[in-house]
Amino acid sequence: MKNTIKDYRSRFTMTQEDLAQTINVSRQTINAIEKGKFDPSLPTAFRLAAVFKCSIEELFHYEAE
Repeated sequence: MKNTIKDYRSRFTMTQEDLAQTINVSRQTINAIEKGKFDPSLPTAFRLAAVFKCSIEELFHYEAE
């Protein structure tokens, strides 16, 4: 799954640590999500969308390989 978390985080001038603390996960979790190594749980995806004031679909999408 591809995501735009890093782009949104940049727009909001947040570090990985800032975002992690805001949604109550570790910085390593944010890093893994951004790199596509980990797909977040639905509650985490909702928290991310709430922080960035966007839909989950704007943050995450599938790309055909």
